[in-house]
Amino acid sequence: MDHPTRPAGRKTARRTTLTEVARQAGVSEITVSRVIRNSGPIAADTRARVMETVRALGYVPNRVAGTLASSGSNLVGIVLPSLANIVFPEVLRGAAGPLETMGYHPVIAVTEYDPAREEALIESLLAWRPAGLLVTGLEHTPRAEAMLRNAGIRIAELMDTDGDGIDIIVGFSNFDAGCVAARHLLARGYRRFGYVGHGSGMTIGTDLRAGKRWSGFETTLREAGHPLHDKEIVDAPSSIEAGRCGLAALLARSPKLDAVYFSNDDMALGGYFHCLARGIAIPGTLALFGHNALEVGQVAPQPLSTVRTPRLKIGEVGAMLVCGDAPSQKVDLGVDLIEGATA
Repeated sequence: MDHPTRPAGRKTARRTTLTEVARQAGVSEITVSRVIRNSGPIAADTRARVMETVRALGYVPNRVAGTLASSGSNLVGIVLPSLANIVFPEVLRGAAGPLETMGYHPVIAVTEYDPAREEALIESLLAWRPAGLLVTGLEHTPRAEAMLRNAGIRIAELMDTDGDGIDIIVGFSNFDAGCVAARHLLARGYRRFGYVGHGSGMTIGTDLRAGKRWSGFETTLREAGHPLHDKEIVDAPSSIEAGRCGLAALLARSPKLDAVYFSNDDMALGGYFHCLARGIAIPGTLALFGHNALEVGQVAPQPLSTVRTPRLKIGEVGAMLVCGDAPSQKVDLGVDLIEGATA
């Protein structure tokens, strides 16, 4: 298969070279190469100085000796946090069509929401000199961000517009999505609010985008004079089971809540099943609100109240931009309120 031709006049960041690493570390290029390949006797202080320079400059060794870079790679890396629910497979499906049309092949990596794992996967993908890279979210480790900024290719950050990016941003405001949920529940007359989220190690969990939604939700309630009554963060990945356990724990402490916002639809469906099992009337006794508008939530006996996120479109637009010659930009595709029947 012929490799795709890069558009004329396309602007990309300059790639950090081995020569620059050697110059800044004050050693020869051969020394840098030996340190990176762990070959030959190298003084400990020299090795440490070289590796610190490699990290600072975001340098990634070229495992294919420049062959792909010189002829034009037809690989596009896609780094996703999870494949455990339909959200990110739909992003991938959205990206697959444009990539195939333009003659590119996706190479997929999954981080499981681990920043250190994301850093390692980004390094591994960049070592193969892809034509572009799609990553999830705007927050990365300093090392990962340095590698992305100095990769010399187009970078698209997906699923979040709340912050500054490296090159191309495609997604929606998670903060605003939380605000939409809060305004809807307030307009329906609910006043005693709870929150059920997922993750570990942080008050809002390890899913930073869910944390931004929580922040928008809580801020809107507080500004309206009806602050959150209680919250439960389940020390586990997002799942229906985690949502069911989370709501059970929350209601055991705060049985008089009249509305609960969940970090996503998986969690909200777990809450829905808990209410069915305990005979809790929805929404008469307790209103439930999710995020994503997954199909499974919309075909429930009472369709879930939630917001719809444009997952397919995010993948499609991200792929088109990362393989094109458009300038750096932020594309906010927004979300849609789904009133449903649970709130």
